[in-house]
Amino acid sequence: MVKVVTIGGGSSYTPELVEGFIKRFDEFPLRELWLVDIEAGKEKLEIVGNLARRMFKQAGLPVEVHLTLDRRMAMKNADFVTTQFRVGLLDARAKDERIPLKYGVLGQETNGPGGLFKGLRTIPVILDIVKDMEELCPNAWLVNFTNPAGMVTEAVLRYSHFRKVVGLCNVPIGMEMGIAKLLKVDHSRIRIDFAGLNHMVYGLDVYLDGVSVKNQVIEFLTNPNNSSFVKNIQGIGWEPEFIRALGVLPCPYHHYYYKSREMVQKEIDNAKTVGTRAEVVQQLEKELFELYKDRNLAIKPPQLEKRGGAYYSDAAVRLITSIYNDKCDIQPVNTMNNGAIASIPNESAVEVSCIITKEGPKPLVMGDLPVAVRGLVQQIKSFERVAAQAAVTGDYNLAILALTINPLVASDTLAKQIVDEMLEAHKKYLPHFFKDRNASTLL
Repeated sequence: MVKVVTIGGGSSYTPELVEGFIKRFDEFPLRELWLVDIEAGKEKLEIVGNLARRMFKQAGLPVEVHLTLDRRMAMKNADFVTTQFRVGLLDARAKDERIPLKYGVLGQETNGPGGLFKGLRTIPVILDIVKDMEELCPNAWLVNFTNPAGMVTEAVLRYSHFRKVVGLCNVPIGMEMGIAKLLKVDHSRIRIDFAGLNHMVYGLDVYLDGVSVKNQVIEFLTNPNNSSFVKNIQGIGWEPEFIRALGVLPCPYHHYYYKSREMVQKEIDNAKTVGTRAEVVQQLEKELFELYKDRNLAIKPPQLEKRGGAYYSDAAVRLITSIYNDKCDIQPVNTMNNGAIASIPNESAVEVSCIITKEGPKPLVMGDLPVAVRGLVQQIKSFERVAAQAAVTGDYNLAILALTINPLVASDTLAKQIVDEMLEAHKKYLPHFFKDRNASTLL
């Protein structure tokens, strides 16, 4: 009997996860699914939990769904703990997006100032969850889908003794699916050598039935309609000369770095018209939860794909199933580098193709990154490390340093102005930053 606990169980993504468990029940005999949330998410937890029960019932599966606000009670003797929560809910994300735009800086959930402050709010909570796991379910695996997934994985590896952690993102599987569609083949025939960081990962090579088709795929990417593979990023087409010279496949989030000016202007325009992405998602969620309330609904509604988490269930349950069954298949995840990427410290978190075993991910050795992308990846890794330390210590100076390092800001004066305003906006969730502003922790 397998027990899974999902922190942030009231999320609109949960039906994706449930669908994944239903599809793979023959390989993964789930018996208890515990959905955990906080008081502010109680109503959504009830709605999503009831939908989950209807989905399992319609599938004819004997899965017990438990709903609780008591995280520790849920965790006892769990086999897997998944995390998909948002500290401050979508209101906090909206602030992460709108405040930087006032300064002409990208407002985005996991990049630049938004990524920094989501990490500052999230990391202390994740580390508390890890402490509970060490006490209540020390043999369980933590599968983290909470953004910024790379920075969160870095913090767990660097500031705890817990090693059974895997960070997960739907971007790599979205790229695989998108390329399969471009090539008009089944997804199972595609494999990509992924290497880099979360939302900063590259496809170093692409294989169709074991034969490299990278150059063909790069040519596909010169078409503006093929430049992005995820719903929540409206891509702007790459310059053909640039993408050919780059020589590797960028992920959709690279638009924010290689087309910074255009993307910032696009976000400013959207904020004035349709709203920030957080505000769009707030409306989408209202519609989704109205659907979820329908007692006749017993499947994941197709409207959920607009939410931006497409293929989440495939990625999450594929990973969990592979660990459980010691499949030794290859999947891209966030894990300790251990020499997989030569230009990143061994103890740091990277997003890389791994062999998935019952002992966890075993990274494939990718060697060094191409010189054209190496520096940007190293710069973002420096940002993640300093940001994670700021999150753990509550060090105001380190928060400013982290944001200055980030290439989307690259000004200490601007970084300080943004940090000051965003700290005040998120004061409720960052109390440790207000204890002693003058204290500084040396790197």
